[in-house]
Amino acid sequence: RRPEEEEEEAEVGWQEKLFSQFEVDLYQNESACQTPLDRQYHAEILKLEKAGGRKNCRIFTYTDHDRFTNLEEHCQKVTDSDHEVPSYLAERMANVRRRRQDRRPIEVSSLKSKIITWEPSEEFIKNNHVINTPVQTMYIMGDLGPYGKLGLRDYEHVLCTIKVDGNGVITVKPDFTGTKGPYRIELDGEKREVWKYTIENASVQVQPEEEEREQRVFRDLYGRHKEYLSGLVGSEFEMTLPGTLRLFVNGEIVSAQGYEYDNLYVHFFLELPDQWSSPAFQQLSGVTQTCATKAVGWDNVAHFCYPFTLEMFFTQGDESEDSLPQWPVLYFEVLSLDFWQRYRVEGYGSLVLPASPGLHMLTIPTWRPVELGTVAELRRFFIGGSPELEDITYVRTPSTFKGERLSRFGFRTETTGSVTFRLYCLQQSKAFLETSALRQRMQSVLDRFGGFSQQCSVYNVLEAFQRARRRMQEAHQSLPQDLISTSASTG
Repeated sequence: RRPEEEEEEAEVGWQEKLFSQFEVDLYQNESACQTPLDRQYHAEILKLEKAGGRKNCRIFTYTDHDRFTNLEEHCQKVTDSDHEVPSYLAERMANVRRRRQDRRPIEVSSLKSKIITWEPSEEFIKNNHVINTPVQTMYIMGDLGPYGKLGLRDYEHVLCTIKVDGNGVITVKPDFTGTKGPYRIELDGEKREVWKYTIENASVQVQPEEEEREQRVFRDLYGRHKEYLSGLVGSEFEMTLPGTLRLFVNGEIVSAQGYEYDNLYVHFFLELPDQWSSPAFQQLSGVTQTCATKAVGWDNVAHFCYPFTLEMFFTQGDESEDSLPQWPVLYFEVLSLDFWQRYRVEGYGSLVLPASPGLHMLTIPTWRPVELGTVAELRRFFIGGSPELEDITYVRTPSTFKGERLSRFGFRTETTGSVTFRLYCLQQSKAFLETSALRQRMQSVLDRFGGFSQQCSVYNVLEAFQRARRRMQEAHQSLPQDLISTSASTG
């Protein structure tokens, strides 16, 4: 058991400097002071000596500005092995100190002109390799040297590390003792001395009045920050009008696979049905880059990764609610380009934009028109070119078609490859916030939108069934009554 003079208790504040015996002996000599911080410590130690000396004995601190803090972060190891060799990344990152730096305010013009650093320096690479969150550090130390022989650097041990980052997160390592037993430090040497210490939170509890005042300050700060963000966003992004649905599609043409020729590119455009519109600046068509294919399994795949953005508005009309609303359709054609700048049509396809919000991965098969005979294929192989559609909307129902029946009899096609799309769909409507009859009306439209992709085929089947049923009833009514009665009695 140690004598009473070996026990010490100290209350330490954040970034409060308590000098060790080694620092007192070092900074008393003015010739040993090299930096402005050393001279500041020299003046503080002289004041302490005049006031009767330091109050602490074995417990002292290293603040964020001390050399020890820099060296401690520089020399950290993953294990306690003496043979550990730091990796290449550890050596490169060793000099990166996450500290608040006094940076000059950057003008907006200079910031925009330096979006990309074409020739980054090694210091720039090291400082931007990790998330450089500003951190302030403080170490509470213990001088565990023999009794009466304080001030030896070999006996300095870290008792507690406190870090506060720029987000206001406080990290205490090791944690406050609480109900757990005290921490132990066993020294190497002949005596194998064991020291025990506890860490307690001595901060004064916040009074309810002060906490409420702090919450008011936070609310005021958050309100001003919200107004600042609103000023940056501007007034262009407004809530849609009642009865209007706003649709955003952040799409990507991911890849095209299974085509005959190499060096593919995709031309696409969006068709807006009735009651749909788009902003004046919105481009409803686009062309991807030419992409060489790569063998993946049994298919040759061209990885486009071509992004596009679409914005549309649907306005609820005066039509009856029984009418099925149409949804925008994305038409596309895949073409190939060879060394002699000859292009060939590889396939046509169409895609009905998903009616439900969220992420959608869609692979759309394509086809192309063909001519009979070997001459057409020889022409396609040697001089390029092939039969192509004059109106690409012929992939589904042509936009110029006004009749009741569309016949494709005699139109010869050939199945080709497929194109993969990745679509992120967002919907915005004031009906999502309304609680009146407007929401119920708009919600019915949205519900019908949500099932449009499935209803499209079902609708066509039901319509054909109704036509067949009407024809059967008309034929049944045109038969003579005696024939109907005879067939009924025979059945």
